[in-house]
Amino acid sequence: MVAEFEVKGINVSSLKEAAIHNSSRIQPHGVLFVLQEPELKIIQVSNNTWSVFGIAAEDVLHKKLEELLDPFQIERIKSGLLQGNLDYINPTKVWVRKKGDDYVVFDAVFHRNPEGILILELEPAISQESIPFLSFYHLARASINQLEKTTNLHDFCQIIVQEVRKVTGFDRVMLYKFDDDGHGSVIAEEKLDNMEPYLGLHYPESDIPKPARKLFASNFIRLIPDAYSEPIQVIPAENPVSKRPIDLTNSILRSAASCHLEYLHNMGVGASLTISLIKDGKLWGLIACHHQSPKYVSYELRKACEFLGRVIFTEISAREETEDYDYRMSLAYIQSVLMEYMSQEENFIDGLIKHQPNLLDLTSAQGAAVCFGDNCTVIGETPNEEDLNFLVQWLKNNVKEEVFYTNSLPQIYPDAEKFKNVASGLLAIPISKRNYVLWFRPEVIQTVNWGGNPNEAFEVNQSAGNLRLVPRKSFELWKETVQLTSLPWQFAEIKAALELRKAIINIVLRQADELAQLAHDLERSNAELKKFAYVASHDLQEPLNQVANYVQLLEMRYETELDEDAKEFINFAVEGVSLMQTLIDDVLAYSKVDMQAIAFGLTEVETPLNRALSNLRGRIHETGAIIKHDPLPTVMADSTQLMQLFQNLIGNAIKFRSNNTPQIHIGAERLDDEWLFSVRDNGIGIDPRFSDRIFVIFQRLHTREEYPGTGMGLAICKKIIECHRGRIWVESQLGAGASFYFTIPVGGRERERRNGRKTQNNLFGRG
Repeated sequence: MVAEFEVKGINVSSLKEAAIHNSSRIQPHGVLFVLQEPELKIIQVSNNTWSVFGIAAEDVLHKKLEELLDPFQIERIKSGLLQGNLDYINPTKVWVRKKGDDYVVFDAVFHRNPEGILILELEPAISQESIPFLSFYHLARASINQLEKTTNLHDFCQIIVQEVRKVTGFDRVMLYKFDDDGHGSVIAEEKLDNMEPYLGLHYPESDIPKPARKLFASNFIRLIPDAYSEPIQVIPAENPVSKRPIDLTNSILRSAASCHLEYLHNMGVGASLTISLIKDGKLWGLIACHHQSPKYVSYELRKACEFLGRVIFTEISAREETEDYDYRMSLAYIQSVLMEYMSQEENFIDGLIKHQPNLLDLTSAQGAAVCFGDNCTVIGETPNEEDLNFLVQWLKNNVKEEVFYTNSLPQIYPDAEKFKNVASGLLAIPISKRNYVLWFRPEVIQTVNWGGNPNEAFEVNQSAGNLRLVPRKSFELWKETVQLTSLPWQFAEIKAALELRKAIINIVLRQADELAQLAHDLERSNAELKKFAYVASHDLQEPLNQVANYVQLLEMRYETELDEDAKEFINFAVEGVSLMQTLIDDVLAYSKVDMQAIAFGLTEVETPLNRALSNLRGRIHETGAIIKHDPLPTVMADSTQLMQLFQNLIGNAIKFRSNNTPQIHIGAERLDDEWLFSVRDNGIGIDPRFSDRIFVIFQRLHTREEYPGTGMGLAICKKIIECHRGRIWVESQLGAGASFYFTIPVGGRERERRNGRKTQNNLFGRG
């Protein structure tokens, strides 16, 4: 890559991208008029009219064109202008009176610049007659006949430069192709035997910077007949209508930038002709013709070269597409097979990786990963799980496009250098904000031959207070070893990845519709169950109270007549009723958890913790429990539910204490997008085999005689955390205390967000 640099605060990019089309200077071999319509009044003119046809530029200004040309010519020109298509009158032979009966003949070309201003350019006519059509046709036909004899694209390009050199007579003709990054390389060359070869050399982007490429894309042909000539100023410097320098984007005579002329001088070039090769509206490459001495090419011959360039490049495009066709058809077949596999599998990810062909074949990659939610399914050679997670996080924060690709990932994501051997190249498609399909290619170390050191492509000259770019003087072979890069991704592969993205999204949306219906049915069922639990809990309380009251009434009324067994039986009945009432209260609390989380708000976690400790103060005092906590954050949550959560967890820590004084610590730690809380104790601990079972409703690890309770507390805790879209788990060993962990997302989980995205979260593995 060519190094970008700053020179004492100078923005080099602004120098490289100067508006060279607004220089208001032309090459001296022709004359330029800026005309005001409809009277064709001359409002700007190049300051060389005296040397060309003996009239001072000041005397030409403000004249009408008809004062320089005879009425017959003006009538023909005005008629052509009225037709609206300037191609009908270009080029036009015109005669300008010099002295007496002395006339000078010019090729006149009209064009309108991007602002719509009419410009007339005159070039000396070498011959009085135009090239006959048949000669023009045979010129192109002979070249095309040569091209039809080869099917190899490299040989094809070599024939092009041979034919163009034969037609133009230039010392050197090169076919120059641009890379995606703006650099270019010479892929074909025909030259004099004694000239230094440039074939196969790469040239940095700064040799033909963006403004120059834009102008090449706007003009199919560009001539500099004398690279050492002095440019001519257009007067006045500012256009009287637009009040700024005239835009010469489409000008034939526009003078080249001084930096480009110096570049030609350093290459030993006295004249140049450039034919633009444009594909799909973009500059694909150039046919560059160089001559060691000045060389003028007539307008007719230039147009013949332009025609030849267009016809030939049509063939190049066709050959490129033919070579690419088989590969595109192969990828299209793989794409269709993958779609079929995805539709057949219950999990579409299995359809991408379990069969042949698979995800790797779609882009000729060596590794691939499908990252959905917190899980990455990989195939082939890929970075490890931790590196994949960090890479997806980087993509999430930095990539907004439908597809992202690079063949040098470490240069834009430095962490990738440690896994360059599997992923120097990356092609990624986002399925949603957090879900990606990734393809990887390993590093391929290669040698690039440059025409001169690309890191010294130009320098900044500040002499005499004039700030300008100076091109390099050396074009000798300079070798560079390129590392941290992979083979580039082809357009067909990128397109195939985009098509796969559409297919996956369609499958996801279809499954989302199905899950949405299922979720709707479940919500309706859950609502009915909650209603049943609530009604049943209330309805059961009344008969239980009645049983308890009448049993106790029996005990009071017949106390003297009851023996010890009868009294014990009555106590058992009363305790059973009390336990049943506690169970009903816990079931009611469990069923209410989801209904209570209607609207979360900013909650200082210390507040519900203090409320829980206040509710437990009797048990804390009784056991002498020591409870400490870290500084606690503010989160989006339901304060009452957090109080209930802490009360259950701390209450359990006190209940299941060992012989030592209970020591309980509440911790809080910020992770990427969530808070991690912990409640640690020094109690009796839990066998790791039962770490999941304890969160199930009514599940107990001890008898009620050992430790009282219904087994509902941790089930309620789990439901509260799930309501907040968090996770809860325990880490413990018997006799070594227990540490309960739970998370709460940083952004909270409002009721609307939870309901609106439930289907999507379930589908992407987060529900």
